[in-house]
Order: sequence, then C-alpha cells, then structure tokens
Amino acid sequence: MITIRIASKNDAELIADMSRQTFYDSFADFNTKEDMDIFLTKTFSKEILMAEVGAENNIFLLAYDGDEPVGYVRMRENNIPPSLGTNKAMEIARIYAVKTAIGKGVGTALMQKCIDIAKEKEHHTVWLGVWEYNQRAIDFYIRWGFEKFSEHDFILGKDVQKDWLMKKSI
Repeated sequence: MITIRIASKNDAELIADMSRQTFYDSFADFNTKEDMDIFLTKTFSKEILMAEVGAENNIFLLAYDGDEPVGYVRMRENNIPPSLGTNKAMEIARIYAVKTAIGKGVGTALMQKCIDIAKEKEHHTVWLGVWEYNQRAIDFYIRWGFEKFSEHDFILGKDVQKDWLMKKSI
C-alpha cells in the first residue's frame, strides 16, 4: 500500500538524492552524457535541490511503499504561466517514482494527493510541464484529465528541448 506524507526540511537529502536518480533514470537514455552531466552539476545539484525543500511556496510530498521511499512530488504556488491568465493555479513541478516502483500505483497516489492539496488551498487549476517526447507521462496526465495549453523551452545542458504545458481544472 502506498502512503503519502508531506516532507520536511529533514527530508531534504532524501529528496535531493531521489530527484537526481529519478531524473537520470528517466532521461539519460535520451540525452548525451555531456548534457546530463551539465544539467546535474549546474541546475540539478544536490545543494540546489536540498535548498528547495522547506523554501517558501514549495510543497514536497514523499511516497512510501511500507518503509521504502518510492516517489516524490514538488508543488509550487508562485509560478503561474501568463497563458493561464488570472486563474488561481498550482504547479506540479515534479512528480516521479523510482524505477522499481513505476507501474505500481505510486504516480496515481501522488497525483491524487496533489489534486487534494490544490483543492484544499482553493486553487482552480493544476498544471505541469512535460517533455514533448515523454509519451508515457503524457498518457498518464491525459488519463487524469490534463490537456495541453502551451509550450516552453527546457534547457538540458546545452540542448534546448520543448516541454508541453498541461492543465487540469479542479
């Protein structure tokens, strides 16, 4: 059974390590080693990631299967794309399951908790960015009722990639 809890500053190292590993596992096969190294060193360093945990307007969730951490989420309240207008929206900035837990309900449990939190905070929309070639994630978001509303650039190392911005009314 998957359980979810709100993370605290004490979880910063765990979240940073999980962030780096899940990102690497998800995207290393589709990017050059050089671009991955640059991104993981300059943009996604352990120190940068640890500083996000407990920072204002950030909510981190941890998913567990028993005592084993199997996924996490980063939500933000202060990063709304102009194309959403004045709609009260909350971003799901990251949602990842560890490689061995993919397909075991971790993403479903985390997504439901994200929607519950956004509703509790009286947001009308949740939104996220997803790499245009990450079809498995796009399909997951579509099953949850997300729809594409825009695009933006995502820079991974020296490679400029395209993210779809997707939203769901709640």
